[in-house]
Amino acid sequence: MGLDDKLSNKAEELKGQGKEAYGDAANDDEMKAEGKGDQASAAVKDAGEKVKDAGKKLKDGLT
Repeated sequence: MGLDDKLSNKAEELKGQGKEAYGDAANDDEMKAEGKGDQASAAVKDAGEKVKDAGKKLKDGLT
């Protein structure tokens, strides 16, 4: 996984945490849900990058 991807995914996760915390404090369920969605999106992207990295390592090991 490239450093840019890692930073982007982490930024999205932190943005989601902030939105969720704000929504919780302000009793704003929509903002809270949006924050959770941002965090889930970041987690899916991170998992996809890890799969790509594992595939590349496997390919490199076979050649």
